[in-house]
Amino acid sequence: MKTIKQLLQAKGSEIYSIGPDERVIDALRMMAEKNVGALIVTENGKLLGIISERDYARKVILQKKSSHDIPVREIMTGKVLTVDPGRTVEECMALMTNQRVRHLPVVDGGRTIGVLSIGDMVKEVIADQEQTIRQLESYIHR
Repeated sequence: MKTIKQLLQAKGSEIYSIGPDERVIDALRMMAEKNVGALIVTENGKLLGIISERDYARKVILQKKSSHDIPVREIMTGKVLTVDPGRTVEECMALMTNQRVRHLPVVDGGRTIGVLSIGDMVKEVIADQEQTIRQLESYIHR
């Protein structure tokens, strides 16, 4: 099974972030533009939190607030689960499932180097299983 570092090398490590004082509507626009479900929240290069579509649904829509008036810091998740790049995809998928998170920032030496989604994990597990099936089929047909 691949490490997170290997997965980031294959996937790319582009990070989409927003400042804590930006408006929620700007975060939503960026998520839509980049086709992602979450943004990391940073200030002066430091990871402060994460804002996701789930945060928006639960803390804005259900609270009948306006995304035009609220700063990101008001609805972001401040306690962010992170992993280091040496962890395996399998370990991270289990962690995400157990902690019920869909996005996982990857931090190396205090610096965020990528963000992975549960979709990235599932895609990698499926690819790994397909490779195993091909190897087994090749072995059987010998």
